[in-house]
Amino acid sequence: MNITDKQNDKPFLILASESARRRYLLKQAGINFSVIPSGFDESLVEVSAPEIYVKILAESKAKYISDKYPDSWVIGADTVVVINGKILGKPVSRDNAREMLKDLSGQTHEVITGYCICCKSKERSFSESVRTKVLFKDLSEDEIEWYIRTKEPFDKAGGYAIQGLGTFLVKSISGSYTNVVGLPVCEVIEFLIKEHIIGFDSIKRVNNY
Repeated sequence: MNITDKQNDKPFLILASESARRRYLLKQAGINFSVIPSGFDESLVEVSAPEIYVKILAESKAKYISDKYPDSWVIGADTVVVINGKILGKPVSRDNAREMLKDLSGQTHEVITGYCICCKSKERSFSESVRTKVLFKDLSEDEIEWYIRTKEPFDKAGGYAIQGLGTFLVKSISGSYTNVVGLPVCEVIEFLIKEHIIGFDSIKRVNNY
């Protein structure tokens, strides 16, 4: 899954994230890339309006890696779940997960992902935030308790994974599905192609069907 510059053996395209979901999305899209998780301390960023907050986090993560690999193109991203103006992070306990799922039950919330694509040596940086509306079904207490027991909520913003067992929680969405998973793939690939970072001939078919 790595693509390198043949002259200096350095990564050409880097995903600055340890998220398995973002790796999966880019891999399924046929993109060649290296994974180098950003060590940026998110606590250094003051919480603000969600769309601004995720963009700043994405830019900070991308820049952290871009400083180390100035000739590489770097993708940074961050995702939050927002309901009634409140940002939901990852649950820190069973009680916290239960509270989040009760808040989301029967309600429409927003998933906002900020992403940044940059290359330091080219002095090029682009960032944007993408919103998707998600409507949850009415959840019974038994459904909430079962889902918490699966342990899936605990490393997910908002306490659920639309691409996992949490798919049964979601009644409908309006907007990008991949954005809810963790990366707006359409927008990311559109930029990569427009900037000639990748071409159609470099996108590899993943499945043979």
